[in-house]
Amino acid sequence: MIKTTQLPGGSMLKAAEASYHYIDSFQGAFADPNNQIGIADVGRAFFTAGPQWIGKLFALRNRIVRVLGLKTSDVPGDWQEQLHRFRGEPGEQLGLFKVLGKTANEIVLGEDDKHLDFRISLLIEPQATAVHTRMLTISTTVTFNHWFGRLYFLLIRPFHRAIVPSMLNGIIRKLQAQR
Repeated sequence: MIKTTQLPGGSMLKAAEASYHYIDSFQGAFADPNNQIGIADVGRAFFTAGPQWIGKLFALRNRIVRVLGLKTSDVPGDWQEQLHRFRGEPGEQLGLFKVLGKTANEIVLGEDDKHLDFRISLLIEPQATAVHTRMLTISTTVTFNHWFGRLYFLLIRPFHRAIVPSMLNGIIRKLQAQR
């Protein structure tokens, strides 16, 4: 079950919380009895676990924002090969998402553009009430750089609020299948 939650205190994003114009966090549990699922596994699942309609929405977004001079998530070269090599190390980039930070339990992805800057945290933590269960929290932060960023986010926010829980469900299903 996916639930909304607060930006976790252990997230790298927490230190700058007061500077964000928008924050949301969604959380779900997954079984990891042998503690074998690492943060790079979570990162790879993030890029592959979304429903097909999300990919179509991103393709439409790219066509529209390219005309406006904004960054797109087009991936040059072999996507599967890039995904296979993905380790979640700072500086790596897949599509629009650059790895900005990494710890043993968190990857922060994001991008800075002329209209807004966004960050996505993928954070895994133990669940206090179940020994072999871990919690995965996806947090999104947005900082607007000018009025167009506010307008852009106003238009995509309803999609964002539908996409993130759906992606989190998909990530959890994918991680469970890998065990």
